[in-house]
Amino acid sequence: MNTLMQMFRQTPLTPETADVIVIGGGIMGTSTAFFLRRRGVSVILLERGLTGQQASGTNFGGIRRQGRALPELAMSNRALRTWRDSRDLLGDDIEFIASGHTRVCYHEHDAVYFEEYANAARDYGLDLEVLHGDAMRRRFPFLGRDVLAASISPLDGHANPRLASPAFARVAARLGASIHENTDIRHVEKTNDGFRVEAADGRVFCAGQLAICAGAWASALSAQFGEPAPLVVRGPQMAVTEPVPYVFRSSMGVYTSIKEESVYFRQIPRGNLILGGGPPGPADAATSRASVLPENTVGQLKQFRRLVPSMAPLHIIRVWSGVESYLPDGEPVIGASGKIDGLFYAFGFCGSGFQIGPGVGETLAERMATGRTEIDLAPFSITRWAVAGACASAPAQPVTPTVISP
Repeated sequence: MNTLMQMFRQTPLTPETADVIVIGGGIMGTSTAFFLRRRGVSVILLERGLTGQQASGTNFGGIRRQGRALPELAMSNRALRTWRDSRDLLGDDIEFIASGHTRVCYHEHDAVYFEEYANAARDYGLDLEVLHGDAMRRRFPFLGRDVLAASISPLDGHANPRLASPAFARVAARLGASIHENTDIRHVEKTNDGFRVEAADGRVFCAGQLAICAGAWASALSAQFGEPAPLVVRGPQMAVTEPVPYVFRSSMGVYTSIKEESVYFRQIPRGNLILGGGPPGPADAATSRASVLPENTVGQLKQFRRLVPSMAPLHIIRVWSGVESYLPDGEPVIGASGKIDGLFYAFGFCGSGFQIGPGVGETLAERMATGRTEIDLAPFSITRWAVAGACASAPAQPVTPTVISP
C-alpha cells in the first residue's frame, strides 16, 4: 500500500485547461470570471484562501463613485449598473442599498474643490449636488458645527462586502467556471501554448490567457513576468457600533488631506453603524494578517462624534481589519501586460476597489474576450512602474493616501 501511494504521489497530475485563468478570488477576480462566462469564455479561477476572504470581504462596503480620479469613472459607472441589478444578475441578495453617498468637509479650500470636482465629473456621467451653509444644514441637521459643505451623489450607496465576492463566484460556477479555493500559486510562466500555472500542491492549470487579480499578492506573480509593482500593504481600521434606530439613509465620509480627521460611516437596516477612517494600521501579506490599533479606534470615534455629535453615547462592539494593497500614485493597475501577450492585471486599488470591482471585471472580460474595450485603460498600465528603476528590489516606501474618504 505504501508503495502504491508513493507511486500515485509521483504521478504527474493532468493539467486542467481553459481559455482563461484568473488568479484571485476577490471582487476583481470573481466578477471577471462571471463576465467571461457570460461571454461564453471558459475560465478557471484560483484563490489561495476562500473567495472574498481578504480585502474584498473586510472593507467598508461603500458603493461610492464621487471622489475617484476622473479616468476611473467610466468603469465606476459601469459597476454601479451591476450593483443596482445585482439581485437579478446574481440571484442573491448582497444587501445593496441605493442610499446615496455624501462627502462633507471642514475646510474652505475643500468646499471649493467640491464645486470644481462636480463640474468636471459631470462630463464623465456623474451628477453631484453640492450644498453649503444653511442649505446643507436643512438637508443634514445632525451634522456638527465644523462641517462647511456637502457633496451628494444620490445614486450611490453601500453593500455587504462579506457577501459580494462569494456571490459572484457562485454564479460564475453555475455558469460553468471552474473555481478552486485553498489553492496557493507558486509559479506562473508563459509557454509556447499559453500560460502554465502551478499550485503549491503540484496541480497544474493551463490557458491561453491569464488575469492576475491577486491584490496584495499580485506583485509576487507579476514579477515572474518581469513586471513587479511597488505594492505596500496596510490594514483598514473598521468598527461597528451597537444598533440604534435606522435614520441615516446616506453613507457619509469626511473629505480631508489630514488623515487624523478622516472618518466615514454607513448604517445598515438592523441599526448598527459601520465606521472606518483614520490612519491605516499594520498588515502583512506573508501571514495574511492585519491589525486594528486601539489608538486608531479611539481617534476614529472622536472624529465620528465631531461629525455627528448626537451619536456620542454610542458604543463600539467589534473591530476588524484586512490586508489591502496600495501603490505610490494612489491608482490601480488595470489592463494588459506591457511585455507578455495574453497577460492582464487588476490589482492595487488603494482601499477603493470594492465599488469599482464589477466595472473592472466587466471591462477586463470584454478586453480579453474581444481584444478591445472603449474604456481607456492607459492611465492604469503597469508599464508606468517600469521606468527609472521604479520597481527596484528594495522595499517600497510606505504609502498613505493623500485624501481619505471612502
